[in-house]
Amino acid sequence: MNTYLVIKTLHIISATLMVGTGFGSAFYLFWANRSGSVAAQFVVSKWVIKADWWFTTPAVIFQPLSGLWMLHQLGMPFSWDGAWLWVKWTLALYVLAGACWLPVVLLQIKMAKTAMLAHQSCADKLPESYRKQQFWWELLGYPAFCATVVLYFLMVLKPM
Repeated sequence: MNTYLVIKTLHIISATLMVGTGFGSAFYLFWANRSGSVAAQFVVSKWVIKADWWFTTPAVIFQPLSGLWMLHQLGMPFSWDGAWLWVKWTLALYVLAGACWLPVVLLQIKMAKTAMLAHQSCADKLPESYRKQQFWWELLGYPAFCATVVLYFLMVLKPM
């Protein structure tokens, strides 16, 4: 069996998990937040955090490792000057997405705690602090998602 093709397949699967889990969980939390249901916001925010830990985090770690390994196997020099332009864009967009994603994870944890407390106290709506966290969660999510979409194109097209 060809090790390169196995790693490439795992790279594609992990990219799918990273983007798919991120987009899917964001979709559900986005709409749970608009439902006005504290119970829904509590349940969905709790599962979004679990999805990030179980699927997104391992994929986020595996992506650059497997990508750099494959580039090495293709004879790609590891100096920044020797890197192809699409590799530079890929790394820059990955850093951008990560810079947005890390605060999003912290916001999700705060949102889940806030929703849990509101749910436990039988509140009929969440406090204003949740709305502020939700605003920043969404604001940071848009550039992260857009960056990962462009990353997909760069990963597939590899324009040199």
